[in-house]
Amino acid sequence: MTASIALTAHQASGRLHELTVIDVRTPGEYASGHLPGAYNVPLDHLEEAVPAIKAAAERGDLLVVCASGARSAQACATLSHNGITAATLTGGTDTWTQLGHDIHRPEGARTAWAMERQVRLAAGSLVLAGVVLGRRLPKARLLSAGVAGGLVFSALTDTCGMARVLAKLPHNRPRADDLRATLAALAG
Repeated sequence: MTASIALTAHQASGRLHELTVIDVRTPGEYASGHLPGAYNVPLDHLEEAVPAIKAAAERGDLLVVCASGARSAQACATLSHNGITAATLTGGTDTWTQLGHDIHRPEGARTAWAMERQVRLAAGSLVLAGVVLGRRLPKARLLSAGVAGGLVFSALTDTCGMARVLAKLPHNRPRADDLRATLAALAG
């Protein structure tokens, strides 16, 4: 595989048994359903996981997945910068699920809203707060304007600063033991 390759859900499904799948979504998103056999290494923990991922890459091809493909593309770029070749799943787990491919949902796993839904709630709440507070404190409208500007920037750059902030909340963080176990499994 080359660093910029993307596999469709159909292609990945046919090769799933030979791929090491790394899911870079938050633990809550991962628990809500992931590709069978996928390892959860949240995007903001990718740098510390590089040695373990490098070991896994020496044993076979890597496939990096997220909900839509945006975070997995960022992860592939980071891995490439560290000399690791990986593919990304076109359309992410959203497309994988829509096409009827198998999703694993562990029993008793904690679940959280998808990051996109968390961003919509946070952005909408902040805009609404800016509008409501702006009736009494006109400068509070700057909050709404700031969020609107952030959303435009997010759309233009295909990045999301709010998602990065929300990923740091406790329900979106991996448990230390879970991450250590995942890295040990990847390292082989």
